[in-house]
Amino acid sequence: MSGTLEGKIVFVTGGGGGIGRATSLVMAREGAAVAVSDSDLPLAEETVAQVRAAGGTAVALAGDVADEAQVKAMIDSVVAQFGRLDCAFNNAGTNHAYLGVVGKRTHEIPLDVANKVIAVNLMGVFLCMRYELVQMLAQGRGVICNTASAAGLVGLQMSSSYVASKHGVVGLTKTAALEYAADGIRVNCVCPGFTDTRMIRDVMSRRGNEVMHMVPNRRIAHPNEIGELVVWLCSERASYVTGAAYPVDGGYTAA
Repeated sequence: MSGTLEGKIVFVTGGGGGIGRATSLVMAREGAAVAVSDSDLPLAEETVAQVRAAGGTAVALAGDVADEAQVKAMIDSVVAQFGRLDCAFNNAGTNHAYLGVVGKRTHEIPLDVANKVIAVNLMGVFLCMRYELVQMLAQGRGVICNTASAAGLVGLQMSSSYVASKHGVVGLTKTAALEYAADGIRVNCVCPGFTDTRMIRDVMSRRGNEVMHMVPNRRIAHPNEIGELVVWLCSERASYVTGAAYPVDGGYTAA
């Protein structure tokens, strides 16, 4: 039986670990050839090695999603190697704790940290979409899925620039869905809650019990659980789905 992404060419940012790596593996399992990008090339290469070990097709790319020239070069490379771009998963991101800032209210967050979070999380998605959309318009179709966050749907104390960036991703997703629906391009986003990735481990080490009481399912997500939804959104099974922001958060935002 063919996979749900059989023969598709997909591009994944932040594919060197966490949700990006898990999604790359699920996409490959479902028949896609995966271009895995990360700002840390060895991590992208590790993901590619895992995909190939499982019998899939993948290539590694290095690039900073906050740098327009590097984004364009990555998209150009995907098209040069595979001839087209069917699906894109704009997943690369960062947060305050990952940048060494915790427990700071809005007026206390260093501007360099706020700027970095917004540059990667929001402008990185914008830049990737900018060049993905050009290619998809030329093809006459395509699918984009962005990683927002449960914090793109609700507030989260001590994380103001992160929350702002992820709310921005939700708005950008909805707007692009409206703008490109007539061109055969669907755009959606996933909104993960607390998920077992490098970026959440500091939070769990400091506030694990508190976090568990905020999540009705009483556990954090496995990255693979996010990847399964991304694959569905990129597949023809979701052909009538666009402009949606899907929580994958164990009920966190329903409370």
